Amino acid sequence: MPRINPAYRSRRARLELRDAVCVVTGAASGMGLESARLLAQRGAELVIVDRDGAALHDLAVELRAGGTTVSMHVIDLRETDAIEALPAAVLATHGRVDVLLNCAGVSMLGRFEQLSLDEFRWVVDINLWGTVAMNKAFLPALARRPAAHIANVASLYALGAPAGRVPYVTSKFAVRGFTDALRHELERTGITMSAVYPGGVRTAIIHNARVAEGVPADVAARAADAQASLYRTTAQEAAARIVDGIERRRPRVFIGRDARLADIATRLAPVWYWSAMRGVVAKAGDTETASGASAAHAR
Repeated sequence: MPRINPAYRSRRARLELRDAVCVVTGAASGMGLESARLLAQRGAELVIVDRDGAALHDLAVELRAGGTTVSMHVIDLRETDAIEALPAAVLATHGRVDVLLNCAGVSMLGRFEQLSLDEFRWVVDINLWGTVAMNKAFLPALARRPAAHIANVASLYALGAPAGRVPYVTSKFAVRGFTDALRHELERTGITMSAVYPGGVRTAIIHNARVAEGVPADVAARAADAQASLYRTTAQEAAARIVDGIERRRPRVFIGRDARLADIATRLAPVWYWSAMRGVVAKAGDTETASGASAAHAR
């Protein structure tokens, strides 16, 4: 546990991003990519992390061309040893860490009975344990700063739990609870935390989802198309909300009208909200797709 920091009295003050050192996971695509770009525009130094080395390299080249100091680290978030070694490498290069943004995430297409335990575990290992491991690894470095911030990306599906997304929902509800509990533990320190709740964000990854062996290919394709048709928010718009939440040190960041509506609906009708949610999903595709396997909601 970090020691009590005098800066906790000013936790509501905006976080200065110019010259801040920001670690971003999932930086090779989607919201992570756009958040890294936006942080660079705000004058931050970037530590970009992803398992896609080629795309990560392209981003590093782009950011350096714009004058941003960048280091890149190709890591699969299931590699606990690599995560534990990462802070030392970052501190050796940048000297400090001010922001940790965990955008990396995956999902599995398939209903619970179609999934193997190994497939379920793969989702939880990356979404939950990868996030937990990054928080654990960087907390000591963040605690040395007079003001620092952690943002963990959860999901609309950390507010409501639709059918057909059991592993993803399980992992993201856990990320939500982990983030809230850790924020409470850190409330008398200089570290603030955000839980980020994106609704439907348009990224290419939805059509590149991992599919459970028990899901027919044609059903998978229809499910991906149906889910994508519901998405309204661009990755750039989502990144703007995330970076604003980091600057303002907001405890909860909602992205998209659908996320806000889900928050309200699950508060007002914590059991019966699914009746309305089911109808929205059904409108996006045929009965087999809507009630069966559904596309990845990876971030």
